[in-house]
Amino acid sequence: MNLLLLQDSDFLPDGTVQMTGRRAQHAREVLRAEPGETLRVGRLGGLVGTGEVLENTPGLLRLRVSLTDPPPPRAGVDLLLAIPRPKALKRVLPAVAQLGVDRVVLVNAARVEKSYFDSKVLAPGFVEELLLQGLEQARDTRLPEVLVRERFRPFVEDELDAVFGAEALRLLPHPPAQQPLNQVGVQDAPRVVMAVGPDGGWVPFEAELLEAHGFRPFSLGPRILRVETAVPVLLGQLALLKHSLKTCPC
Repeated sequence: MNLLLLQDSDFLPDGTVQMTGRRAQHAREVLRAEPGETLRVGRLGGLVGTGEVLENTPGLLRLRVSLTDPPPPRAGVDLLLAIPRPKALKRVLPAVAQLGVDRVVLVNAARVEKSYFDSKVLAPGFVEELLLQGLEQARDTRLPEVLVRERFRPFVEDELDAVFGAEALRLLPHPPAQQPLNQVGVQDAPRVVMAVGPDGGWVPFEAELLEAHGFRPFSLGPRILRVETAVPVLLGQLALLKHSLKTCPC
């Protein structure tokens, strides 16, 4: 935990912050913070800064906070993600929060097991906890929005533009494609939507429907990756490419 995230309910009328539970336990048992020391803090959805420890007793942490700085800049990326195995999803959600993704739509696909939609991992409270873990790691304060859609075709045909916007560059990492990421026009895109399939990949109908709605296929390379590996790799490659295009003197 590299940042203690503060909820609105943590703030007392005198402006100090009081918290219990996991965060207080971490400050006491891991950080071993003593009164007078400062910790990195951030208000959920707001600024980051420091918190002076006023009290750190078993089960209770009280801070005087100063929130002065913005959180890290956003990545300008959304994900359309075929819902992975629950164990994989538990790894993917913290990763997307760490990497600054704004919106994730978890969608059904032909190669998605229907039982995945009954998993406790999709419970709103469970999802939020995984996202918060990612924010704490990355010293960020802004939660990604997570939507769940159980019907692939109706979402693509009826909701895609409303959820992601019509102007965003739509990218489709898909093994049959040949062109690499740097040849799909990323340099002209203020926002990107990435459609990542399940471990078995999108079936031809799904890939064709995505392409018909503006998704540009590209190759991630000759290796076939699991979803929990592919998502961070894709986001990292995209961030590096966008940075290099911004700083390139050519």
